[in-house]
Amino acid sequence: MNLDQALQTFITESRELLADMEHALLNIDLAQDLDGQGEAINAIFRAAHTIKGSAGLFSLDHMVAFTHVVESLLDAVRDARVVIDDDMVTLLLACCDHLSGMTDGLAAGRYEADPDTAPEGERLLLQLRRRMGVVDEPAQSLAVQPQSDLNPDLERMAQATDAGDSDYWHISLRFGPGVLQNGMDPIAFLRYLARLGRIAGMATVADALPADEEMDAELCYLGFEIAFDSTADREAILGVFEFVQDDCEIRLVAPRGKVSEYVALIRALPENPARLGEMLVLCGSVTATELAAALAQQSQQSQQAQTEAQANLDPQDTQATPQRLGSILVAAGQVAPVVVEAALTRQKQVGEQKAQENRSIRVDSDKLDRLIDLVGELIIAGARTSVIGQRLHNTELLEATSTLSGLVEEVRDAALELRMVKIGATFNRFQRVVHDVARELGKDIGLAVDGEDAELDKTVVEKIGDPLMHLVRNAMDHGIEPAAVRIAAGKPARGMITLNAFHESGSIVIEVSDDGGGLRKEKILAKAIERGLVDPERKLTDAEIYNLIFEAGFSTAETITNLSGRGVGMDVVKRNITALRGSVDVRSTEGQGATVTVRLPLTLAIIDGFLVQVGSSVFVIPLDTIEECIEFAAEPGQDYSNLRGQVLPFIRLRSLFHIGGAPTRRESIVVLRFGKVRAGLVVDTLLGEFQTVIKPLSPIFSEVRCISGSTILGSGDVALILDVGALLQTVDSRVTASALAA
Repeated sequence: MNLDQALQTFITESRELLADMEHALLNIDLAQDLDGQGEAINAIFRAAHTIKGSAGLFSLDHMVAFTHVVESLLDAVRDARVVIDDDMVTLLLACCDHLSGMTDGLAAGRYEADPDTAPEGERLLLQLRRRMGVVDEPAQSLAVQPQSDLNPDLERMAQATDAGDSDYWHISLRFGPGVLQNGMDPIAFLRYLARLGRIAGMATVADALPADEEMDAELCYLGFEIAFDSTADREAILGVFEFVQDDCEIRLVAPRGKVSEYVALIRALPENPARLGEMLVLCGSVTATELAAALAQQSQQSQQAQTEAQANLDPQDTQATPQRLGSILVAAGQVAPVVVEAALTRQKQVGEQKAQENRSIRVDSDKLDRLIDLVGELIIAGARTSVIGQRLHNTELLEATSTLSGLVEEVRDAALELRMVKIGATFNRFQRVVHDVARELGKDIGLAVDGEDAELDKTVVEKIGDPLMHLVRNAMDHGIEPAAVRIAAGKPARGMITLNAFHESGSIVIEVSDDGGGLRKEKILAKAIERGLVDPERKLTDAEIYNLIFEAGFSTAETITNLSGRGVGMDVVKRNITALRGSVDVRSTEGQGATVTVRLPLTLAIIDGFLVQVGSSVFVIPLDTIEECIEFAAEPGQDYSNLRGQVLPFIRLRSLFHIGGAPTRRESIVVLRFGKVRAGLVVDTLLGEFQTVIKPLSPIFSEVRCISGSTILGSGDVALILDVGALLQTVDSRVTASALAA
């Protein structure tokens, strides 16, 4: 990877880390206990530290300097020297914004500090330093003891004073050479470790230190053998070093550990075993007698196995491997079989984890788009081949095209899966929006998210962000009442916005709900009549009244604010959603809240379709919206049919699109469902399923209703794709109008 590629990777990862940092900050108040809050703080610290370390690799000194102060404050929070509160969260969010600006500048080719944003950075740094105060970090008391007479090269610190048998964790720690270059301070981790207990003894391992002329001051050559007195569990101790887990080797032996565990530890480390044995004894983890006996026993068994193998003349026996260490320990009664099995399982898990990490790659989205385009062309070419086979009545060709169609369908599904992303990343953006807008409005508002694992095409995700943004802001401004009003109405002072997503009938449904005052029908209707949008004599359903808020320029706000009141936005929301072949509707209960439901297709590229024909025209219906197909049966002049005792309203495509010619003698009804609405579509002929490559319509057809796109058939003809949502909305309006007239 060249430097430019590495820099682009850094920019991408920095944006992801800043998003993670922002998400953790906004959710820190949701932690149920101190442990949960500590995990959130660690996640924030990890993001800041990683950005700082990576920025240092590219000599981005301005980013390193700023992130270092942020990291220092977070370190003080981790050490409980500073308490995090709402004001600090707001300050750290502002720091995230500043770092995002630095990252954007870096993407634009600016590698130095931006003079325009430098004053803002200085202001943030001043606030960060004020938060930390002037108190220096307390130097952890790790008093240097006199050097041991046993080996003058071993440094003893905080000599254990407890008499009798020790009950210590043994921590064998080897920092990687690049840990200092990555911005890590090994001593800081030892200080943090001391918060979990007492460092009873520690020996510094300097065997990796090269000659003076070969030493690099930016590399770390030290390791540590530590006897640690603590009631913490293994996970908590390893958590101290989670920020350097990729840059160091850590091995733990539990208190009262078997001597065999220490033997395994010594064998796994690169230093001289005898030397390490002395350090283990100095740390008080094992006695010198126990250690010597264990090493001698293992060495004797290994030599005996080799001698027997060499003396055996049977080639098959000569190839036999020596007895494994685990088997030796179990046979000697030093360790239980379950312990050995657990160790082997853990070893396998580590190997699988490394393999899993290596299976993830980053791919440019343009390449995925190109792949989808090629798959679409392949589908069209395959359909053309199938038509030729049917025309020639060639059985072998038809069998081959059938096999090809199946393979193409699998390739299509696999390619579309590559473009499917979870909507949770989009939802998480609104945590910050709710936090900032709530402060601006002076309201107490929270955000609840559900269904963040629902997947849809990345193109849809990219285009739905802005409409959802406006819906959330509108719910906060118009929907949620001030705290005093809510309390007077018997509601909690804190209002809630809820984002929910789920799959339904081949679509994804996104709901934006609030528990505010709801929509007032009378006020909306009066405003619509005043503006001439509705005939005063016309009777409207509740749904039709609520949908008036999507009319251009419509607003019931009495004052204009930074957020709303100008009558722009909701009409744009509906237009953008409609452009995605989606629909939007509103339901509300006055005094309890409102819910805006957005329904979108999962993908805008390729779908499973069903071909129908009316006259000489061929149409495509999305297969996911079809429930069944039945033979047409209705009384003359009626626009509904009896479907197993239920009334099924229907639309005649011939009448809707003014298609000439007489209908066929045997018409069919395609039963469709979109959301909660069900209706039928009367057609002449059913042609069957068809892999449909969606082609957008020309802008001149933008006002044509009930058509969402086009596709190319195997014959080369063009078929129009029906907009089922718009079709069924027409039926629903017609049924409602009939009910009101009655």
